Amino acid sequence: MSMKDEGKDDRRPLTKLAQAGRRAEWTGMPGQPGGIVSPPVWRASTILYDDVAHLRRAAGSSTHERLFYGRKGTPTAWSLADALTEMEPGAAGTMLFPSGVAAIACALMAVLKPGDQLLMVDSAYDPTRGFCERMLRPLGIETIYYDPLIGPGIADLLTDRTRAIFMESPGSLTFEVQDVPAICAVARDRGIVTLIDNTWATPLFFPALARGVDISILACTKYIVGHSDVMMGSVSASADWFETIRQSAYLFGQMVSPDDAWLAARGLRTLGVRLKQHQDSALAIARWLVGQPDVARVLHPALSSCPGHDLWARDFSGASGLFSFVLMGGDEAARAALIDGLDHFGIGYSWGGFESLALPVDPARYRTATRWDGEGPVVRLQVGLEDPADLIADLSAGLARFRAARG
Repeated sequence: MSMKDEGKDDRRPLTKLAQAGRRAEWTGMPGQPGGIVSPPVWRASTILYDDVAHLRRAAGSSTHERLFYGRKGTPTAWSLADALTEMEPGAAGTMLFPSGVAAIACALMAVLKPGDQLLMVDSAYDPTRGFCERMLRPLGIETIYYDPLIGPGIADLLTDRTRAIFMESPGSLTFEVQDVPAICAVARDRGIVTLIDNTWATPLFFPALARGVDISILACTKYIVGHSDVMMGSVSASADWFETIRQSAYLFGQMVSPDDAWLAARGLRTLGVRLKQHQDSALAIARWLVGQPDVARVLHPALSSCPGHDLWARDFSGASGLFSFVLMGGDEAARAALIDGLDHFGIGYSWGGFESLALPVDPARYRTATRWDGEGPVVRLQVGLEDPADLIADLSAGLARFRAARG
């Protein structure tokens, strides 16, 4: 295995995906030459010490990436965290969480205190909004929602109490792309911390910290795991914020199981080839949908008609497999007729796995700072790894059912 030179890393992203997180101490045995390819599963709760002096020394020094107690992790989780850090240029470290929502919650709690104000993008994931309203508000932390397309205009919303700005670009229902570098520049000038939910693009398509963000959050459940069988989240942070994130995670007792960490690491190795297929298939389907008379709009950042497309073209190196389309008229029953009869799309939450999904979404329910007006109901597609021709044929039949139900 070719490892990076100390102080220098000129490996390209796909090479990092194959090599990251495979330190010799996690793939070999002390005093023995050679090693295995994948770090093994280390399961542990109790860690044994040689004597009392050893125990005291361990408790009095850093417990990060050192065997101390199972809650602090084992090499299985550390190797995954290390790999995710290597994938995020500018990150000082990564902490793992049992879900994406847990990662978002801990990151927000780490940077906010009672009396602070949080600026939250209006297109945010619904559970993120729920955490702000039902957890932060009772703690005396105010959330102000802002237009995802505000860009540098976010300066007008800042007050002396503004502590953090949270972004999600693109939004996971309506896919507006934010001007992340501009927002981060404004925040940096005022000493305000920036966070982003970067699940849609992953660091492979959008290196968030390199674009100026302080803290990048992933729902690893999606593209990192890639197989719809593990719940996990991660928070990667710059040197200014990593220790704060780490201590908050420890205090909240957040950790992941070694078996889940191993599965996520296994998924990570194929992220590059999977994302390429997701991208290519989703774009083929999105472009086909643009030409369908029953479709009013296709909300895909790589299409010029999508809000923020120019920003996507400037800042992103690719697009993933999640996007939405707006139907031309119709109601809930007509949308259900489209979705219920699909053969190759499952009906379910989440995304990023190998299977395609179709989900009815209602963006207007989750907006307070901006207004969502659609020509008809919205369907969100997670385009998986099936042949896109089969998926298009399935959607074509679905649109015929929609027309019949719409009358």
